[in-house]
Amino acid sequence: MRLFLDAHISARRIAAALRRSGHDVRSVNEERGLDGWTDERLLELATAEGRIMVTFNARDFVLLARTWAEAGKTHQGCVIFVGVRHGEFGRVLQRLGDVLGSRQAQRDWRDIVILVGRSA
Repeated sequence: MRLFLDAHISARRIAAALRRSGHDVRSVNEERGLDGWTDERLLELATAEGRIMVTFNARDFVLLARTWAEAGKTHQGCVIFVGVRHGEFGRVLQRLGDVLGSRQAQRDWRDIVILVGRSA
């Protein structure tokens, strides 16, 4: 899968593990040029590159996805973690793997928003 990891997701632990699993991952943490970008601008970049946005920022991205849907604007998917701490690397990887496995084709993620909690 083509993924775009938001700033609060560890590039060293999460992005690296996802790449080892065969995913094409871009991470805000690895690109200083993305510092200070708004959430909307990051989602626009993810969309332009055909990447699923992965974030812990439920407050902003749920609203952003709703706003885009109401405006008829599409995105390439959002996975939003809720109730999971940033440092729970194993849990993040496990739950993300579960969710990505539920829709195995990149095209099946268009305009999909999935909230991911601690367990299945």
